[in-house]
Amino acid sequence: MDLKNKIAIVTGVSKGIGKALTEQLLDKGAIVAGWGMNRPDIGNQNFHFFETDIRDAAMVEAAFNKTKNILGDEIHVLVNNAGLGYFGAFEEMPLEQFREIFEVNVFGIYYTCRHIIPVMKKQQYGHIVNISSTAGQEGMAWVAAYCGSKHAVRGISESLYKELRDFGVKVTCVYPGSTKTDFFRNSPAVKPHDNMLKPEEVALQIVRALETSDNFLTTTIEFRPLQPKPKN
Repeated sequence: MDLKNKIAIVTGVSKGIGKALTEQLLDKGAIVAGWGMNRPDIGNQNFHFFETDIRDAAMVEAAFNKTKNILGDEIHVLVNNAGLGYFGAFEEMPLEQFREIFEVNVFGIYYTCRHIIPVMKKQQYGHIVNISSTAGQEGMAWVAAYCGSKHAVRGISESLYKELRDFGVKVTCVYPGSTKTDFFRNSPAVKPHDNMLKPEEVALQIVRALETSDNFLTTTIEFRPLQPKPKN
């Protein structure tokens, strides 16, 4: 896909991978609708921010309608980047935290895709990117709920790619390892450090997947830090 003048929606746009990806898409000439809780510091005229709580189906629908009203009926790229995790023993996790993880990480994808998929099917063209995690490929201690939600993202993505391929719509699932973002703000033990992946490098690989030719599909992308432990 030539990204110049293409319409892209990125969720969780306020910081981290979402913000880095938005900046790279804008550099490629794309027009980006950023859906998030807080407006990022991006001054590009091709960036349009729509305040959206991805957990709220009505807010997502409103963001979708506003995006179409301002940017037109075509949508070429959707990146479901918004994500959330809490750390702790499974049986001790408060119900509201468990529910919030699934509302953001799983239901958020449903809320966006149910509006975007019909547009892309009609166009016979488009690319959906869902951000999972290496926690969506294996179980990890102290993040069972997060792992469960990201396994759900994996299953949804694999099903969607098979449902949508005959409509000319691509679906890619991305599995980053530990990335230097504020994801770890809820972790008492793990803090961001320089041996984690850089959001800008993760974003670059997503852009490269988007730029492949129309009949070239990257179904999964996995990256991990080579040496994940912090340097002394």
